[in-house]
Amino acid sequence: VQLVESGGGLVQSGGSLKLSCVASGFTFRNYAMSWYRQAPGKERELVAAISSTGGTTNYPDSVKGRFTISRDNAKNTVYLQMNSLKREDTAVYSCAALLGTIWTMMRGRRDYWGQGTQVTVSS
Repeated sequence: VQLVESGGGLVQSGGSLKLSCVASGFTFRNYAMSWYRQAPGKERELVAAISSTGGTTNYPDSVKGRFTISRDNAKNTVYLQMNSLKREDTAVYSCAALLGTIWTMMRGRRDYWGQGTQVTVSS
C-alpha cells in the first residue's frame, strides 16, 4: 500500500496550492479519503474528508470556504485545493485512507497514511 503526496511548496500569504495524493495497493474507490496537517509543536488536524464516491465532503471551520477536497477514482488520486492561504496553514500535509464512512474518518480512524508534503506560507 502506498499513498504518495505531491504539490507542496512555498507560497505567499493569499496564494493557492493544489496537493495531490496518488494511491496504490488497495481498491481506492472503496475508501474514504482525507487530508491531515501537522505543524511543529501542534497536534495533527484533519482538514478535509471525502466519501468513497466523492458525494460527501466535510471540513473544519478553520479551512471551510478556502480548501476543497476532490477525488478522481479513475486515477486513484485525491486532491486538496487550498486558496487564500494564511501563515497558520504552514504544516506537513498528509493524506489518509479508511475503508469506512467519512463520519468514521472524521472521528480519527484511518487505515493508511502517506508520508506528507510540506506547505509553507510566507507573509
